[in-house]
Amino acid sequence: MWVKLSLPIMKPSEVNKKFKELQQKLADDFDNEAPDIKVILFLIGVQELGKGPKKFSKRQKEELMHIANCRLFSELGFYELEGMDQDGWPHWKKVKAIPAYNLLEQEMLMKTLIVNYFQEVF
Repeated sequence: MWVKLSLPIMKPSEVNKKFKELQQKLADDFDNEAPDIKVILFLIGVQELGKGPKKFSKRQKEELMHIANCRLFSELGFYELEGMDQDGWPHWKKVKAIPAYNLLEQEMLMKTLIVNYFQEVF
C-alpha cells in the first residue's frame, strides 16, 4: 500500500466507486452537476466553518478550501486545530510535513479522505 494511514484501507477501485457515489449524491442534493474535488473541498470548508450557506468572497472561498484540507489532513495527524479567531474562523497548525506524493497518490488520498469525512460526518 502506498500510504500508511489510520483510515480504513480501501482499494483504489473502491475509493473511486464511493467517490463517484458521493459526487452523485451531492449532485442530486444540490440539483446540479457532479462536483469536482475543489467544489467538495469548498463544501467541507463551509460545513467546518459552521455558519451555514452565504455569499463568500473569492479569498474566503480559498480560505474555506484551506480549512477543508487542514480538517481532512488532521485525520492523519498532519494538522491540529489551534482554535477560532474573533470572527469564528478555525485556524490550524501544521504539526508534521505531508509526504511528497505523486499526482495519482495525491488524488487517491484526497478522495479517500473526502469519502471518509462524509461517512463520519453525515
